Amino acid sequence: MSTQRLRAGRYVRQTGGYTAFVPTPLPPDPPLIIDRPLQRLLSDADIALGRLDGSVLTLPDPEQFVYMSVRKEAVLSSQIEGTVSSLQDLLASEAGVNVSFPSDVEEVINYLAAMRHGLKRLDTLPLSVRLIRELHAILLRGPHSSHLTPGEIRTSQNWIGRTGSSLLTATFVPPPRGGLAEALSHLERFIHGQDDLPYLIRVAMVHAHFEMIHPFLDGNGRVGRLLITLQLCASGVLAKPVLFLSWFFRNNQNDYYRLLQAVRDDGAWEDWVAFFLRGMTETSTRAIGLARAVLNLRDTHLHLIANDSGANAGNGFVLLEKMFRQPIVSIEDVQSICSVSEVTAHRLVQRLVAAGILNEITGYARNRRFRYDAYVNLFAD
Repeated sequence: MSTQRLRAGRYVRQTGGYTAFVPTPLPPDPPLIIDRPLQRLLSDADIALGRLDGSVLTLPDPEQFVYMSVRKEAVLSSQIEGTVSSLQDLLASEAGVNVSFPSDVEEVINYLAAMRHGLKRLDTLPLSVRLIRELHAILLRGPHSSHLTPGEIRTSQNWIGRTGSSLLTATFVPPPRGGLAEALSHLERFIHGQDDLPYLIRVAMVHAHFEMIHPFLDGNGRVGRLLITLQLCASGVLAKPVLFLSWFFRNNQNDYYRLLQAVRDDGAWEDWVAFFLRGMTETSTRAIGLARAVLNLRDTHLHLIANDSGANAGNGFVLLEKMFRQPIVSIEDVQSICSVSEVTAHRLVQRLVAAGILNEITGYARNRRFRYDAYVNLFAD
């Protein structure tokens, strides 16, 4: 077998007749060829990420954009794994509204919690196997996942394939359990390595390599995508977690899986890295446009409230700013946010509904919820 094909690892026959993939520690050997086209993709991604960071930090309240960005990433990453819940479902569930697929929404909420936990833990704990296990424990918490040993490195063989496939017919069989600790240790050292490899290329390789190791019984794809966000924020490449790269992976899902497999089968690291960098650029450019759209929407609706709400305009301004972090509200919420009576809250909501800013989403006579649809729809695919 050629040295090129062995750059990522090799397939080793196991007791039982199946073949498992044993990854080679990073960086690849022979080294990655960063030719002119790949260098251009790297430069484009660096510039786009810098522009995204600057665009978000110039917003009146960057955390408003973070609020929806992390939820969008949580939804899209979960959809790659087969969930059917949408951003609207997640927001409705958080607002206490019943949704059609509560177990799917629970998975998205867990993803969101894992991201929050990881970003907070980076202040006291470096990106490590320990943190990865903590993320997995949160990601798979709940009664439906207890058999998947949340937070624990697997002690049995897993595999990837169509429904009904076995170890003998699987598309991909990750390394046996005996080599997992060593493989993860090598990966951790590479994450914190000091060499001349460009950082975004390092992030691309870490994601692919983690998917090769597949250290958990379930949730490996979601943990792997979480690591992208954590690496970018830990390194300072992004000040805020506003890159929803899962949008690119989901929209190019066949290429995503094909190129990951090509790394394993053929050592095609250059093709994978090129794909990853294109995703960085496309997603950053999309997010920049989204940040501008949010700012324009805010300005439009501030003027609309000023011209249409009369004496209640001040409360309308307060409520509008709050809805960028809480886009679904009840009358009780409005009372609390604006410190007004129930009657005043009703009047304010009615004016915003009439102005097309809010939309009632429950159809209930009581305990109604109102959504800031124009804002939510900017983020919803």
